[in-house]
Amino acid sequence: MRKIIVLSMITLDGVMQAPGGPKEDTSGDFKYGGWVAPYADEVYGKVVQEELKPADYLLGRKTFEIWAGYWPEHGDFWPGINEGSKYVFSQSMKNTDPIVTGWKNSVIIKSLADIQKLKKIKGSDVQVWGSSQLVQLLLKHDLVDELRLKIHPLTLGDGKKLFDSGTIPAAFTLTESIVTTTGVIIASYKRAGKVKTGTVGE
Repeated sequence: MRKIIVLSMITLDGVMQAPGGPKEDTSGDFKYGGWVAPYADEVYGKVVQEELKPADYLLGRKTFEIWAGYWPEHGDFWPGINEGSKYVFSQSMKNTDPIVTGWKNSVIIKSLADIQKLKKIKGSDVQVWGSSQLVQLLLKHDLVDELRLKIHPLTLGDGKKLFDSGTIPAAFTLTESIVTTTGVIIASYKRAGKVKTGTVGE
């Protein structure tokens, strides 16, 4: 069974909205698009390049619409993004929509059952980028096998967040971590069973 891996750039307070640029996602009157830019360094760049290796992708509708308007013409920066399978979780889109047929290897899926079937299909692990509502749905139904987070040293208060109150209790194990010269904590976690409790000192 292949894994679903969530990759996300987040702030200390969990905001993940529009890290890449001012116009990326202004919904909710978000004013801080591009907040990742000041934290780039060589370490960060090497990690990103490793993450851009060919894979399959599971995306929410909004992220797909943003990507479909950009990556088909910029695939030289992200080798494999155009060749990889893009599974788009959407109730409103159809496989016959021009935006779907216009970006090769894009397929619409509509249910949690479809995602569960996707995990069972042989192939590359499935990466989830952006797609805050989809990520929250996956976390709510315990469908996330790994989290690869870039935790930036700032708070934004408002904005779409990685976690919400619907996230189920779940334990994760830290498998890898590094701190960049600009203070970004890059950490990978894998699912590790149920939450355990106890009393400190006993």
